[in-house]
Amino acid sequence: MRHGRTDAARQRAEIRGRIAESIAVLWLRLKGYRLLARNARTTVGEVDVIMRKGRTLCFIEVKARPTLDQALSALTDRQCRRIERAALAWMGRRPDLQSCAMRFDLVALTPGRLPRHVPDAWRPPV
Repeated sequence: MRHGRTDAARQRAEIRGRIAESIAVLWLRLKGYRLLARNARTTVGEVDVIMRKGRTLCFIEVKARPTLDQALSALTDRQCRRIERAALAWMGRRPDLQSCAMRFDLVALTPGRLPRHVPDAWRPPV
């Protein structure tokens, strides 16, 4: 058991996460982004959604929580570092995209409200 969850609770959380990611993808597509990958798994981690707008690649973490404050604060420094490593690993397999800029975004979802897209939600340490 991970995080003290039962298998059924873990499955429900996984389903909620997939639904949240689908909503985020739809929302961003309406804003002109093009989907490149969902649940992009690498040896060092996973990125929820990878989208492109113009010459910018967006590595997007999706958080669904009961309130907007909870969703916006759910992203930890440790998760950011994992996503950054996964983004670099994913980019290593895509030489055709090497000239694109990279950005790390957050999409926060709460019940009954439109998604909140936070472009450039964090930047890797230099």
